[in-house]
Amino acid sequence: MKKQKDKLIEISKPGDILKPYRNTPIGLLLEYHNLNRSLDDYSTAQLLVGMCMDNRKHLHIPDNFAFIIRTGGANLRYSEFKVSYAISVGGVRHIALIAHSNCGMVNLISRKNIFINGLVEEAGWDKDTAEDHFAHFAPMFEIGNEIDFILSEAKRLRLRYPRISVAPMYYKVEDNRLYLIKEE
Repeated sequence: MKKQKDKLIEISKPGDILKPYRNTPIGLLLEYHNLNRSLDDYSTAQLLVGMCMDNRKHLHIPDNFAFIIRTGGANLRYSEFKVSYAISVGGVRHIALIAHSNCGMVNLISRKNIFINGLVEEAGWDKDTAEDHFAHFAPMFEIGNEIDFILSEAKRLRLRYPRISVAPMYYKVEDNRLYLIKEE
């Protein structure tokens, strides 16, 4: 099995963008964010970006360029109506799914006590309710490995929306750059 970092495609020049994404909104996203392309003017969204709610990530893109759904781990399973809205009403034909390094939705069980204690101390919950909340929702939001999850989510969305281009990407918090993910 390849190391996870070996699955990343660095985008340092336009030619690094995979052919299916060149001259598309996905390619433009990579050019704006990684290659400092001058920001164009948009009146309507060109794509949907699904990315994590993590505060360490910020995309360098023009205003009105993209619908953005931020959820833990870029998990769009519970945001599908919003995805459908962006496609049907918003007219987007491209989705960029962006995982990131050091995601908090990986190995959630390791944060169980912090999670429960935080709800008790910060939100005023009783411990039993906080424990039940974690036990109920953690399995729904645990993503396992970031890259493998985004690849499986891209596959799921392609099956659900067969006419929509879905690009799995990775945001390295360490260098604030986007990478395409190699698919087998």
